[in-house]
Amino acid sequence: MRDVLLLAFVALCLIPALRYPFAGLLTWAWFSLMTPHQAAFGVFGIPLNLIIAAVTITAYVASGDVTRFKTNPLTGLIILFAGWLTLSQAFSLDPETSAPYFDRMIKTLVFVLLCVQMATSKLKINALVWTIVLGIGFFAAKGALFTFVTLGAHRVQGLPLTVLEDNNHFGIAVATILPLILYLRGEAKHAWMRWGLLGLFYLSIVAIIGTHSRGAFLALVAFGGFFWLRSKHKVSIVAGLALLMIPTIAFMPAKWTERMSTIGEATQDASFMGRVDAWVINYKLAQENPLTGAGLRNSYQEKIAKDVDPKRAAGAKAAHSIYFEILGGAGYVGLLLYLSIFAAAFFSAWSISIHRKNPAMAPWKGRFAIYAQLSLFIFMIGGASTSMEMWDGYLIVIALLAALSNLTPETKTSRGRAIEAIRKANWRRRLRAKAGGHGSATTA
Repeated sequence: MRDVLLLAFVALCLIPALRYPFAGLLTWAWFSLMTPHQAAFGVFGIPLNLIIAAVTITAYVASGDVTRFKTNPLTGLIILFAGWLTLSQAFSLDPETSAPYFDRMIKTLVFVLLCVQMATSKLKINALVWTIVLGIGFFAAKGALFTFVTLGAHRVQGLPLTVLEDNNHFGIAVATILPLILYLRGEAKHAWMRWGLLGLFYLSIVAIIGTHSRGAFLALVAFGGFFWLRSKHKVSIVAGLALLMIPTIAFMPAKWTERMSTIGEATQDASFMGRVDAWVINYKLAQENPLTGAGLRNSYQEKIAKDVDPKRAAGAKAAHSIYFEILGGAGYVGLLLYLSIFAAAFFSAWSISIHRKNPAMAPWKGRFAIYAQLSLFIFMIGGASTSMEMWDGYLIVIALLAALSNLTPETKTSRGRAIEAIRKANWRRRLRAKAGGHGSATTA
């Protein structure tokens, strides 16, 4: 029954997508973030993700919008990164093993580029933000309830057979959407919606704590610190976060407290040292293949890992870091391009936010830029200890910043013209009033 309902829902979404490609893009984003087919017994083996992507791309090309492809530095870097991954795959140490990961990453980057081109208004950008928040927030609320019921005795996990199944991955994904929840709350016009988003914000914090993930907890602390630095209401921020976090931490079991206390003793922790081994292996693979790397996730293979470090290669190891995953898989050039995407996204957000008080710019753009920047900052902190470089969530945020950069000059110009016209009209009115006053005095 679940399979039938899912098929029916996807069909209902794709019918309007034939006329409005953005409807297909939203369906694609929802499907990628929530992976509902994993909860629907496989949907009879139908590759729904490929069907959704094919319908969306076909509708987009048929609409003619593809001829108006907009580029900016951020979009250019994404295209360059995709091209370098293609070159890396061509020189992969084991093309068969790296091919599925390359295919998945390229498809994700194609989706990101479509987001940049199709998010052409505030409504569309906010629709994608809502998709991220509700897609991850649903599982966050579910995880928070699980934490309450079990009193935190068991870890909160993501949906099985997905990129967020691991508790660390799930916790960091939830931490990444916290700023986006606050952005939507600021945009909400109805009190019930603002209260609902505030409730989701609290449940998300509970879910992060319930994952028992030290990386996710550090990401949560980073969120609190960065948000406190950027906010003018520092006392209120501290009081609010304390009111939310302290009661939640208080009822967590002793094993949670013991696990979090080991953060400062990382060098004595076997799990952390295993991560260090994986980082060293990827570093050495990059040393051996500095330009193109070994191919995405080839470091997981014990045979390849042994060639560069026999002592650390006992068993296949994930890199446990978005940075070392890219370094080992795509070399130094690939890592440079990957980091450049983050840098360009941060610069884009910064350049928009510093003009937020400009009357020629719509206020929501400055707010979104600030919250999107915070979201990426949290992900970069959490991503240092997880293999989430292929997760769609943070890449959509980057895409929306690129889309916002495309929007800002146009909106700025049109609003600027309107403001200038009003100023000129007021100036002429004052001149006429002044002339009229002088005329009356002369007549008298």
